[in-house]
This record gives sequence, structure tokens and C-alpha cells, in this order.
Amino acid sequence: MEAERLIATGRHALAQSRTALDIVAEAWQTQALAQAIGSHLALSGPLELRGEARGLSEIGGVRGTVDHPVLRAGGLRATQLTEVGNACAALTALSALLGEVGIALVGVACATDEEGLYWQCIEAIDAADESNDRVCGMLRRIAVRDRDRPPDPARGRTGPMAGSP
Repeated sequence: MEAERLIATGRHALAQSRTALDIVAEAWQTQALAQAIGSHLALSGPLELRGEARGLSEIGGVRGTVDHPVLRAGGLRATQLTEVGNACAALTALSALLGEVGIALVGVACATDEEGLYWQCIEAIDAADESNDRVCGMLRRIAVRDRDRPPDPARGRTGPMAGSP
């Protein structure tokens, strides 16, 4: 499945999460997807993204949550990733999802009295933040690449809009 579609599925699932444990499970689903996108881009993405992408693929694992019923029932959505068609669009959407996950986790952490859940949220917030830093770094590299790209004679444009309708 294409990255943008998986990200949209993750955004929908996060929005539908009603319990703290479901939100935490969706956070780790998102982290696993970020890792999978990073792995994909590290292997077959644009050369200028491969270093940051490798770093993204290595950030925080799905520790301690693989026994969650949501993950057991449906498995990790990230395993369905088959392609990253448009790296910029996928990374932009992933950044938005990571931000939403961070906000949701802060809400859970602030509302819980359970110490274990609190620390699991803090770990997930750190992973989402670090992943988003890598994603933003890749987006900056794409912007620099597009800015430095020669004009597209077919469209008479330069920069990020070159090649866009």
C-alpha cells in the first residue's frame, strides 16, 4: 500500500481512538510506519534523503506495546507499505500525523494516574518528536534540491512547483 494512503489510515485510526491505550497503540503504529517509510527511502529514495531516512528507520521501536489487542488483531499497518510514490507529499503527511500523535499523547500523559502508562506516553512522545525532526530534515533537503533544480523548460518553472500541474 502506498505511504500516503497508510498515513491517512493512521490519521483516521488516531481520530477514532477513544481510550488511552488505543491512543498509545496508534502512536506506536505511527512510529512503525515512520520507520518503514524511512527504511524504504533509505533503500530506494532520492540520494540526498538516504542518510536522514536511515536515521528515521532506526528511531524508537514498538517496545512494550506489541501485546496490545489493537496491534495483535490487525498487526502493524507499516508492514503493508509497498511504495512511497511522492516523497515530499508522504513526508509532509507523516509530519502532520506525528504532530497529531504527539498532541494526543500529551493529553493521555496529563490525564493518567498510572505511572507505567505515563512513562510509556513520554517514551512515545520522544520517539514521535525525534522522528518528526528527521522528517522535517528530509523536507528541508527536498526544498533545497527543488530550489537548486534548473528550470523545467516544459513548464517554464523552477523550484518546488516544477513539474506540478
